[in-house]
Amino acid sequence: MKLLDDILTNITLTTDAPRPAIEITSIEFDSRKVGKGCLFVAQRGVHVDGHQYIAKAVEQGAAAVVCEELPEERRDGVVYIQVDDSSKALGIMADNWYNHPSRSLKLLGVTGTNGKTTTATLLYDLMRAHGCKAGLISTIVNKIDGKEMPTCHTTPDAMELNALLAEMVEAGCEWCFMEVSSHAVVQQRIAGLTFAGGIFSNITHDHLDYHKTMAAYIAAKKGFFDALPRDAWALTNRDDRNGMVMVQNTKAAVHTYALETVADFRCRMVESSFDGTLLELNGSEVWCRLVGRFNAYNLTAIYGAAVLCGIDKDEALRLLSGLKPVDGRFEYITGQGITAVVDYAHTPDALQNVLGTINGVQRQGKLILVVGCGGDRDKTKRPEMAQIGARGADMLILTSDNPRTEDPEAILDDMEKGLTEEMKANMLRITDRRQAIRTACKMAAKGDIILVAGKGHETYQEINGVRHHFDDREELREELTIKN
Repeated sequence: MKLLDDILTNITLTTDAPRPAIEITSIEFDSRKVGKGCLFVAQRGVHVDGHQYIAKAVEQGAAAVVCEELPEERRDGVVYIQVDDSSKALGIMADNWYNHPSRSLKLLGVTGTNGKTTTATLLYDLMRAHGCKAGLISTIVNKIDGKEMPTCHTTPDAMELNALLAEMVEAGCEWCFMEVSSHAVVQQRIAGLTFAGGIFSNITHDHLDYHKTMAAYIAAKKGFFDALPRDAWALTNRDDRNGMVMVQNTKAAVHTYALETVADFRCRMVESSFDGTLLELNGSEVWCRLVGRFNAYNLTAIYGAAVLCGIDKDEALRLLSGLKPVDGRFEYITGQGITAVVDYAHTPDALQNVLGTINGVQRQGKLILVVGCGGDRDKTKRPEMAQIGARGADMLILTSDNPRTEDPEAILDDMEKGLTEEMKANMLRITDRRQAIRTACKMAAKGDIILVAGKGHETYQEINGVRHHFDDREELREELTIKN
């Protein structure tokens, strides 16, 4: 329990109403979880306005309510607190509730369209290999010094996020590496946190179903760097046309990385194969197990961040050489002379990068691509994804991804709009993902490559609100008769 006044520290109140010295049992933003002595936060969400549930929360025992608009009817004995932004207030209150855990850690945030998971995860792996205790908050999994916990969102809600950070502090972690989504910035889930550094990977077409315009999407990413404190650092991709835009108003110390332009951390690809990549980083060569130009950017960011975290340059190179690919990120399986690649690529840029990497490696056979698009997400990228697939592969198989509540056939219709009649000559449309993968394997001959894109590490397929077990890697191993 905590005193209400302590929970409200650092929050700007719209009205200066009297606040009795009451103890709060918990902070809740879901009225269904409210109990006696709770503080209920009424947030304005995308689909639901929490202000509609204030009366319900009070009925269930809420002792205090934080809201942007005071209700007309107020119950005696309940404290009503008005703020400009309930979501921002929740972030700060969560930080106060858990005793400011991010101040006791060196918290690094990674943002951008592609590469967040790889960069954050491999920084976590690198720091632990360096002998430090660390935590990870990512799309795939959350980790506290080796202990794994499942995750549902790229960035958790403010209460869950601060609870995780508090557990890391309790476990003795010194570092935390965290993916920061554009949704999390706009929805103020990271409000109240103290970041020691931030990394920008790139920005390409994605999430326009939520942000509506690229300008709004860019502004969301930039908001993370705008909020960094003076004693933090910001590491940005100078090759991305928005790389310097991200840091133009930041108070943090700015550093850059690049493959094509002059930067603080400069990389050159020397060799690339399915076994790995030979990189030259600031004049020193290092062999890494990750494949492709997009991973060269990720590795350069990781190297730069490691040096900025205080690791000696030679030691950073040694640690870089030991890093392994992240699950579902250019993960490949071989059998019967066929190479199958599984990748999470679910944006046009990511798909083009993976196809470019495969086509850049010497191969004798054909490239077969199996790809779909998620339902209830940005529809504008669907025809572009199909077009990129048709141009980059010898055979394109359109299939379901996670249709969610949409008709899978309608999603494929949207994708097919991006194809010319000539492109359709080398295209198959197989809605059932399992059957699509099986067909690709049957079509493939020795020396061919199959790319199954879009789901990567995911072990489910979401259809009409139900998650069914499905793993692209399991399907490929079975078809290619690979034994674990």
